Amino acid sequence: MKRNMKKFLKIISVFIFLVIIFIAGYGIKENVRINKIVRSHITEQTAERNVFGKSNDANDTEHITTAVQQIMIGTMCNNYDNALQTLLAIKNAGYESIELNDFMIHKSSMLVKLMTKFSGMSIGSGGKLDWPKLIEESGLKVISIHSNLGRIENNAKAVADEAKSFGTDTVVITGMYKFNYSSLDDAEQLAQRLNQAGEALSEERIHLLYHNHNVELQKVTSKKTAYDIIIEETNAAYVNFEFDSYWMADGGANVPALMEKLGNRMKLWHINDRGYTRSGPYMTPILKENATELGSGNMDLDTLSAIALKNGVEGIVLETHKNWIDNDPIRSLQVSGKYMQEKFCDTEN
Repeated sequence: MKRNMKKFLKIISVFIFLVIIFIAGYGIKENVRINKIVRSHITEQTAERNVFGKSNDANDTEHITTAVQQIMIGTMCNNYDNALQTLLAIKNAGYESIELNDFMIHKSSMLVKLMTKFSGMSIGSGGKLDWPKLIEESGLKVISIHSNLGRIENNAKAVADEAKSFGTDTVVITGMYKFNYSSLDDAEQLAQRLNQAGEALSEERIHLLYHNHNVELQKVTSKKTAYDIIIEETNAAYVNFEFDSYWMADGGANVPALMEKLGNRMKLWHINDRGYTRSGPYMTPILKENATELGSGNMDLDTLSAIALKNGVEGIVLETHKNWIDNDPIRSLQVSGKYMQEKFCDTEN
């Protein structure tokens, strides 16, 4: 019995050792890959850069801010130098701002890291970096910060103070986890919680936006979705929206109709494209579509852009969270930047 136990423990020890070696080897290989990508895009900070943005009125007094979502560059931020070079690449590609996530500018739990990694949106190890210094050195602005409702409810002033420290007046709730979006009662309660959180932030001169995914399309009545309830039962004085058209298209919604319903309450727009870009031949007649660079997929972005501009959108945030060209998020945002420049560039500048 003892001999069998010793043999079992030896096998377990060898297995654990091999797992550790595998993880270490993967980490080294990934760091080499990241360093190679960042070096291929290295750029020096200059006093002036080409920035695209477009007026949304005839007098050229309102400017549309263009930005990149931080989740898109999580894997590139394995150390300070790579993070800085990545931010400079964003600026050099013409974007003005970055949208930060509070779970990426602070140390996150292993659970959060694993959840984001397996969902294809790895947050990397950037939480250990000095993000105020990175933002200052890069010359980028911060368009908004993503947070969560519980944190705002626990301490709205702390959330507001952090937003102000980055020079933004906008906090975005990224959606709810472990939440029943198929319940009318829960959706109505969420709307009231959002109103209360928005009011608390407004006292600190901070605006609250709600960011959707596809779960809000769950029906809570025969005719209404959870998203309908959130729109209709929140107070525009305290709650507005960062609309993600990709996730609504993924859920089968009428995206233009939803954008029209939001009207000027759609303050920010998460823009992405959706399609399948690999060349054939294909094994089956069914392809799984995924996120792709702007203009490379099948979403009617031209129509959506026209609606957003008409309704006075204040900022457009790129978020292509996987399926990048050459597995390179920097290259991906550069390609999408060409579409952004074409659609949202002020040609008079």
